[in-house]
Amino acid sequence: MAFSNCYEDTTRAEAYAKLEFANTYHLAYRDLPAIIREHVRGTKAIDFGCGAGRSTRFLRRLGFAAIGVDIASEMIAKAKDLDRDGDYRLIQGEDFGEFEAGAFDLVLSAFTFDNIPGFDRKVKLFRSLRSLLNDAGKMVSIVSAPEIYTHEWASFSTRDYPENRLARSGDTVRIITTDFADRRPAEDILWTDESYREVYGRAGLRLLSTCKPLAEGDEPYRWVNETKIAPWVIYVLAG
Repeated sequence: MAFSNCYEDTTRAEAYAKLEFANTYHLAYRDLPAIIREHVRGTKAIDFGCGAGRSTRFLRRLGFAAIGVDIASEMIAKAKDLDRDGDYRLIQGEDFGEFEAGAFDLVLSAFTFDNIPGFDRKVKLFRSLRSLLNDAGKMVSIVSAPEIYTHEWASFSTRDYPENRLARSGDTVRIITTDFADRRPAEDILWTDESYREVYGRAGLRLLSTCKPLAEGDEPYRWVNETKIAPWVIYVLAG
């Protein structure tokens, strides 16, 4: 299956701009404040793959001076429209040249690497992001667990794509977000825990902790599989 970046699209940017921290997405962000408090010192952050700015604004509410960056001009335009006081920047591919090496206490990447194909490209990007961290800096990488592409969820559906079950690490998979009206599937890249660990090692990153958040069952959401299968994996890394 050929891969294309469906996020470089005005309609998709409008849809993502409406997403909140609810349903399955709630689990991706619920534990971040505690994780960040435990591991991060300082308040300078860069949000790689910020999209329409949801995670950048989340960091600002935690007290960070956060810069959101993305390769999709449509997403950056929407982020700036929603948050006129925010700092959102369009970058070209893997070019982080406008940022000073070692300038950041935190690099956050929320779901970005779900949409980046290729082992070598992932390694190159993680290596570049590592160079932005200061000596005590940390990276928090939130990715989709492989299981998200083979089950039903409060925010997602994969029932129309049974071929996902045959996918291996690096293959393209499809998933529909049900939290907004744009029901075109996103094309993601399935990547296993073993593959991520190999990428991190090759990029010179040291894995400090791994979190696989589950719903507790008393949240105000209609869980489907979230109480027994973790949809996300949160990695904390150091250079």
